[in-house]
Parts: sequence; structure tokens; C-alpha cells
Amino acid sequence: MELNDKTVLFLCTGNYYRSRFSEEFFNILAPIRLPNWKATSRALAIERGHGNVGPISPYTLEELERRNLQAMQPVRHPLQCTEEDLLQANLIIALKETEHRPMLIQRFPEWPDKVTYWHVHDVDQAHPALALSEIAGHVERLIDELTEEDMHVS
Repeated sequence: MELNDKTVLFLCTGNYYRSRFSEEFFNILAPIRLPNWKATSRALAIERGHGNVGPISPYTLEELERRNLQAMQPVRHPLQCTEEDLLQANLIIALKETEHRPMLIQRFPEWPDKVTYWHVHDVDQAHPALALSEIAGHVERLIDELTEEDMHVS
């Protein structure tokens, strides 16, 4: 990573579905407008993903394919968030405040107020097509905001 590179860290419960789509979608769209930014993602409670099959949610892969986009290769398995991940990120976004703020309070008590929260439901509360479309909109707006900030800094 170069000196001026910046990282956005997306957090969700299992790093399997929502945060992974956020990471993939950001990394596909950002290079043209934000060549110094990259995204990564982590789980706040990876142990809760015991029903997850494979390295990434089929819903995430299907939504990328529906948009004629391809996941980064090789597709990695979910990763648990560490303090180091939080320290290295320039921007941290958790995918649902009511779900993820309590996990941050419990596991990383100094971090909950340093995180930006979106309000995207998991598959138990929202159809994946709706949730992933919502995430795509959030990511597109985020790229717009970061591009605007970069223009003011330059």
C-alpha cells in the first residue's frame, strides 16, 4: 500500500453477505474516481455465521453477476475484525447500527462512536435483492462523497 492510499472498512456480523457485497462493489467502482481508495471487510461476530456455506454468500455473487460484475479472485473466506483492522482504516462503516453497535461496544468499546452506520437489514428481515440494491446505492453515494472530499483536498 502506498503512503497516500486510504481504506474503507465495511463491518457486518459474519463477513459473508452485506459487508462482502459492499467491499466488492466499492472495489469495482472506486478505481476510476478514487484510485487511492480501497475497501476491505470484516466480521464482528464471525462465530454467528455457522450456517454460512462457502467463502461468500451466493446472494452477493448473484447480485454482482446480475450487474455484470465479477468478484475479486480468489474469493476469500470471511475474516474476523481485529483492533488492527480498525486502526488501519480511514473510514469504518457498519451495515446496521442496531445490530452492530452492541457488538462494537462489547468487543471494541473505544470504537462505536468512530463508526458510520448504515441501516441495511440482513436476510432475516429483508429480501437480498432489496438489501443489496440499498447497499449499492449507499456505496455509490459514498464514492461521490469521497470524490468530492478528495477534490477539496487537492
